[in-house]
Amino acid sequence: MAQLTKEQKIKEFDINAPASAEANLFGLPFTEKESEIVILPVPWEVTVSYRGGTAKAPEAIKKASLQVDLFDADVADAWKNGIHLLPINKKWKHTSKQLRKKAERVIELLEKGESEKNKEIKNLTKEVSDSGVKLKNWIKSEILSQINNGKLPGLLGGDHSTPLGFIEALAEKNSSFGILQIDAHCDLRKAYEGFTYSHASIMYNALQIKQISKLVQVGIRDFCQQEMDVAKAEGERVKIFFDRDMKRSMFEGFNWKDICDAIINSLPDKVYVSFDIDGLEASLCPNTGTPVAGGLQYEQAIFLLWKLAISGKTIIGFDLNEVAPGKDEWDANVGARLLYKLCNLMALSQTQKKSVKSSNDKKWEVEKEQAD
Repeated sequence: MAQLTKEQKIKEFDINAPASAEANLFGLPFTEKESEIVILPVPWEVTVSYRGGTAKAPEAIKKASLQVDLFDADVADAWKNGIHLLPINKKWKHTSKQLRKKAERVIELLEKGESEKNKEIKNLTKEVSDSGVKLKNWIKSEILSQINNGKLPGLLGGDHSTPLGFIEALAEKNSSFGILQIDAHCDLRKAYEGFTYSHASIMYNALQIKQISKLVQVGIRDFCQQEMDVAKAEGERVKIFFDRDMKRSMFEGFNWKDICDAIINSLPDKVYVSFDIDGLEASLCPNTGTPVAGGLQYEQAIFLLWKLAISGKTIIGFDLNEVAPGKDEWDANVGARLLYKLCNLMALSQTQKKSVKSSNDKKWEVEKEQAD
């Protein structure tokens, strides 16, 4: 029996019917080859420093995605682009589980006051770091393969250490691009708890890549002095939209559109989106590794991403990370919906013409600076 073409599948697929439990992401019928958007799952959480569970996210989000209705009011017939989740790599899942125990041992020893020069700590830290390099290189290779095949790539973590190989892959294909990071944390620590490839160091590591011209952080509300020093040393290359500043400005009469315009105008033409789910208000992700009071509401985040997609700037890739499903799998439910919007808006951004910026685009930033 001849296999159906993508066009035939689109014609025969009932978007109103319940998804099959055996279906791929969002119940879509498309193969990897037929899909414009390909998602790499990375079940990795070796260096999480508070609560675990993010390694379970790819499986849980895939399951939750079958409950997501495919109509998207922002992107007509978005599902027809095709979205495909690659198989979950069991080797990396097993490695993560084994190394997590060793990382916990390092953290235990450090909390007891042992020096990082302790022989056991040094050996365990090196083993974790070496595996971090291998994972990074594997992810880079996988993403480059997808880009070379003409796909729009996304990554589904896992903790926030996972996208570094992705970002390195983009750096091989783009001479310059920016990162829009939605997060409660800066992730600018030079290393955390002795781990170079920590979830708390992802953006510090990313800034070592010369092709990254701008890092714009949104929703930040938990950070240390070292991170502020790193940001200051980078000058205009790093722009932080603190949650407190945005909220206080809104309390004083600015609207979310003004702030989104300022965020988007601070980004270059090509943008990678790194979405840590703890950038959202904690009720939307109560099981994430390090929840923080405050944060964006779901529709605030979607509005920002939609404005970016129609701005004329191009989203060249994204990651969604730090989703820990929890027993009720609520975080996976939210994560699945975020993932669908990220896929659709990335595709939409590829079709938008460059738009003319309005004269009010920087109103919030200018008036806020005057008030300060």
